[in-house]
Formats: sequence, structure tokens, C-alpha cells
Amino acid sequence: MVVKIGKSRKIIIFAKILQYLMNLFSETNLSPELLKAVGELGFESPTEIQKQTIPFISSDIRDLIALAQTGTGKTAAFSLPILDMIDDKSRVIQLLVLCPTRELCLQISKDIANYSKFLPKIKSVAVYGGSSITDQIRKLREKPQIIVGTPGRVIDLINRKALDFSKINWLVLDEADEMLSMGFKDDLETILSETPDTKQTLLFSATMNKEVERISKNYLTNPHRISVGSINEVKKNISHEYYVVNYRQKKEALKRLIDANPNQYSIIFCRTRMETQDVADFLMQNGYAADALHGDLSQAQRDTVMKKFRLKNIDILVATDVAARGLDVDSLTHVVHYSLPDDPEVFVHRSGRTGRAGKDGISMALIKPEETRKLKQIKSQTKIEIKENKIPKGEDIIKAQVKGVFEKLFTEHEDFFEFDDCLIPDLSEFSKEELAHRLLQLQLRELALYYQHRNDLSEQKLHREEDIKESRRERGRRDRGGDRRMRKSRNTSSNMVRFFFNLGKKDKLKKTDMLDIINKATKKAKKRPDIGDIEILDKFTFFEVEKPFRQEILNNISSMKFKGKEMRAEVAN
Repeated sequence: MVVKIGKSRKIIIFAKILQYLMNLFSETNLSPELLKAVGELGFESPTEIQKQTIPFISSDIRDLIALAQTGTGKTAAFSLPILDMIDDKSRVIQLLVLCPTRELCLQISKDIANYSKFLPKIKSVAVYGGSSITDQIRKLREKPQIIVGTPGRVIDLINRKALDFSKINWLVLDEADEMLSMGFKDDLETILSETPDTKQTLLFSATMNKEVERISKNYLTNPHRISVGSINEVKKNISHEYYVVNYRQKKEALKRLIDANPNQYSIIFCRTRMETQDVADFLMQNGYAADALHGDLSQAQRDTVMKKFRLKNIDILVATDVAARGLDVDSLTHVVHYSLPDDPEVFVHRSGRTGRAGKDGISMALIKPEETRKLKQIKSQTKIEIKENKIPKGEDIIKAQVKGVFEKLFTEHEDFFEFDDCLIPDLSEFSKEELAHRLLQLQLRELALYYQHRNDLSEQKLHREEDIKESRRERGRRDRGGDRRMRKSRNTSSNMVRFFFNLGKKDKLKKTDMLDIINKATKKAKKRPDIGDIEILDKFTFFEVEKPFRQEILNNISSMKFKGKEMRAEVAN
């Protein structure tokens, strides 16, 4: 039975809900205008950082160091009490918020605008790189009380005499650790020197490293400290897994993990911009709704990718750590560490992006065999229990996909179109099991065919090792019947380095091509390198070059392309 509620009744119910939400924040003593805005945004109760920070800022003039992980509500923690105290009759800048990235700058600015919805005289302006500085200067002429900005653009505007911080009351350093790790130390010190000694400085950080400690000692006076959780503490609703896989199997392993975890909404973290784009291209070519986010993209491209991800037009984002800053999404189901970070705390921050809003999350790491020591270090320093799993086989993936189909069927049902029931044929001859079986065969046909003749990855590894041994035996046969001088050169292993190269016969690579690639990679050297054996196999190649040219090969080949394909060389084991 459907009960219809009249318009006046809806208004009364909404007012009661709003009053309830406002009461949960009432102990913060915020103004009715702020409580109303908070209620409309659907805030149920203050987070732990908000419970501790809002009363302190409202009643104390001391500087503050607040340690809390990303996604704990820090923006509301500092902006709500300051919005409550800002003089809306004054047209001077009273609050400056500094943050590391354009995305975070825009997010904070948007949040402040939402919180001050019922405070019409308060104006804020976001200033950041990658956008017209002329347009930002025009907005600054409206005399805002609040500036949210990235360090580089703020300094540009100071130099143009467009910003004056001589009368600010509050300075917020948000994600201070990240700003310092991105090289903004000198910029921060320059900006801080433009602010009055009488201001209250509020430093928010996920970690307390040496640089943050130094900034706090030099620019904060007798700061009060608030710490929520531990920098090494990850939510208990996140399960951690790792998979040991050789580098050349990584993409296939990633594909299997994605297929074995259907209906996911995830971020895949890579180490470099090139790796990020390479992995994203691989996923898109294999039919996944994925895209890349890294520093080589223009600002318009970055905005487009982030918008698609927030709207869930794509459900897999491949990103570098820096590029993902400012992307605040509560409903991520998985985080994948395609490459392990060097810093254990970065591992914690990455993983903490899933498992939010009380939901369960999964963190998965793909590691090379030689990275097991690094993983042990991460486990030791963070106290995280990370369980080793095997890369799923085809049969395991199909089982997971079947489960995923029904999960989606029962949880995401929605009518998108209408049709006459008479279009449905007579299905009485089928049992429900037979009908489900046929529908699943139709739904999962392509995936099943893909994995039907593919071995387990560990078996593939054995086959590849056998191929390599066979190629070595073949090379030995050629050596025994070949030129003695060339054999002597190749056997002088102390002077040569053997490389693995990611392209082979299937890429139409020939020995002359390989010689040209090596020569181009070492063209800046004073002399040409001696080149040993070049062995082109079906999917990859081995070649030998003099040891002094080792680093040039490793550094330069990765920035080159062969017939439009990315190239990669690494020292062969």
C-alpha cells in the first residue's frame, strides 16, 4: 500500500529532521545559520576531529596542530568556527587557507560556500594555477573575507599586489605534509612572512614528519595539539591483501583481480605518470570503464576525468599519488597498489581512501618477488595485517562474476524503460535454474571464452621460463657454430649487461630496429657502445650492451616509442 503525504506534511517532517540534525551539532555552539546549512547538507553528527577542533578554535587564540587522516572532516573542523567569528561587515581578508593542489583548493572553497549558504555577506575566492589569473584578480576586487589557494598562485598574486594578508586573523595550512613533500617549503615561508604575528595559525596534517615539525617550530607559537587516531592506523573495516607477481605478468594479474571483484569502484595507484597512462590504456583497450589521472594532463583534461569518476561514468581511476590529492570520494570499494610506495605512510593514506562512511573496503597490492622486503617494512611500521593471496584462476573469476551479476540484480534494480509483458515469450518450459543458467551464459560469454584456454599465471610463468631456457640453448648452438670473436665478446660477462626488452617479433621488431633503438638511447655518449647478442623472441627481446651504458639504456629507452608502442628495458636476471 502506498501512503501519499501532503505538501504541508512533508514540510513538517523535513523541519523535524532538520531540527534533529541541528541538535546533534548544538553542543558546538555554532550560529543558527551555520547549523541550518549543516543540517541541509545531511551531517548527522560531528566527526572526532570536529568534536575536538571546533570548540578549541571557537574559544582559544593559541595556534593549533591537528593530526588526522584525509577524509575525516577537517574542512568543516576549521571553517565552521571561523565562519562563526568572521566580521562580515569588514571587507579585508581575514582567513587564508593554503592547500597543495587545485582540486583540494576547489573542494575546500566549495565546502566553505555550502557552510556559509545562509551568511550572504561572507565571500570567498579560490586562487590556483592552471586557470586565468586575470579572472581571479577580477574576483579579488569584490573584497572577499576568505582566500583559499595553492602556494604558487598565492605568491604570484602577492607579487602583483593583488593580495594583502597584513590583517588576517587566521591562517590554515591544510595537508601541510603534502605541501612540503611537493616542494612548497620555500613558498610557504614566503607567504608566512607576509602575514601578521597576531594571527592564529592552524596546521592540519596527516603526518608529523621532520619538515612539518620544523615549520611548526618556526612559525607556530606554543601550539595546542589534537591528534585523532594514529598515522599508522587504518580503519578496521579495510581488509588488506597482496599478490606476488613478476613485472611482465602485472597487467594480466591486474585484469584478473578486477574481473574477480565485479561491481567495484576503485582507484589504482601507480608510481609514475608513464606507468599510470600505460595501465589506463591497457584497461581501456580491454573494455574497462577506466581513465588516467596524472600530471601530464592539461587542467581541462584533469577536470573531465575527475568529473567522470565522481559521476561514476568510469568506475576505475588509474592515478599517481599527487594527482589523486583533492579527489574526495566516499564510496570507493577497492584501492589497488599497482606499485608499492616507498613511504609506509603513503600506503596507509592510499588504503584509507576506501572503507569510508562505515562501508567495508579492500586494499590490494601487486608486488614483485624482490619487493617482499619492502612489504615487510610496511607491515612492521604500520602494524597492518596484510594477507597473501593467489592470483585468481579463470574458474574462480567466473564464480565471482556469477555472484556479482546477482548482487547487481538485487541491489541496483531500476526501471529505465517500459515494455509490454506480452513481449516476454512463454518460459514455462524452463525451471528458474535453467533460465538463470542461460542468462548467465549469455552475460558472461566473452569473459568465459577469454579465460577458457588461459593457464593459471604460475603455469604461464613456468612455460615462459621453459621458452627462455630453450632460447638460451638455441643461442648456445649458434655460438658453437658462429664467429669465435663474437662468442668471446659475449662470454666476457664482466663487461656486458644483459637487458630484457618488452617488444618482440609480434611487434615487428627486427635486429636492425634494436640496434637503432640502442644507438638512439646512447646518442649523447662520447662513444658508441659495444653491442653483444640480440635475441628477439615472440613477445620480448634480450640484448647485451657494455656496462658503462647501463643507466643510459634504462633512463632513455622508456621515453622512446617504437611504431607508437611504449618501450621498456630492465636488467635481465
